[in-house]
Amino acid sequence: MVRLQKLTGFMGAEIEGADLRQPISAKLHTFLHLALRDHQVVILRDQTLNCDQHKHFTEVFGPLMKLPYVEPLDEDEYIIAVLKEAEEQGTGVFGGEWHSDFSFLENPPAGSVLYAHDVPDVGGDTVWANQVAAYASLPPDLKEFVTGRQAIHVGAPYGVLHAPPEEAQANTSIRMVRNDPSADRETRHPAVLTDPDTDRKSLFLNPIYTKRFEDLSASDSQPILQEIYRHATRPDFSYRHHWRVGDVVIWNNRTCLHYATNDYDGNRRLLHRTTFTGPSPI
Repeated sequence: MVRLQKLTGFMGAEIEGADLRQPISAKLHTFLHLALRDHQVVILRDQTLNCDQHKHFTEVFGPLMKLPYVEPLDEDEYIIAVLKEAEEQGTGVFGGEWHSDFSFLENPPAGSVLYAHDVPDVGGDTVWANQVAAYASLPPDLKEFVTGRQAIHVGAPYGVLHAPPEEAQANTSIRMVRNDPSADRETRHPAVLTDPDTDRKSLFLNPIYTKRFEDLSASDSQPILQEIYRHATRPDFSYRHHWRVGDVVIWNNRTCLHYATNDYDGNRRLLHRTTFTGPSPI
């Protein structure tokens, strides 16, 4: 019997009783979709998946998406190895700032699925922050300011103009394309998205990729953005996941920010990640 248990008051749910190696029934398909819609982050533990099973499960949520600027596995173009080796110490970590993935694309990922292969005993957690709750609880002046506004996103870590210093870049096990001028183009997205199925609104602003509001300069935008980010990443509406081998975690990239902690030097951590797409943000 499949069961769901909430993990915090605002986001995160664990599903028990599902073996993802088996075909996904229509009933379970609907159950998973509703769980992700309502809780933004969904966890299934104690899974044993090969690459094909990982991809087939991802397709429950949407068509598979190839990510630009990050090299996939040699044997599978849809799977990225999120890897930090034990000997890689004193370096950055992939995803080690609050962000949503690739918001600078014309159609950013709808979500992703991470599957844990090797994890440290302590450390290496991932934290998600619910941007539906963040928008709902914004102070009235900020809510009025962002509603209806467009924001400019740029692929800073992969481009030329805003490339991070080498010491702040992710470790060498993640193969990334950098200094690509195509990542410097500006893309406009609404600062607040509306879910067409539920009419719920969520913030869609990104500490890594959002450079400014469309009608303001970067210097005028930054104080406002920083005030929003301080609110949007409050622990009150966040969920912190301690990884175990066999964990599968799905999240909604349009309604969450996430952050990979970098507190496990001297230990190996390997997660396989797939990504799925969906309709363009509205």
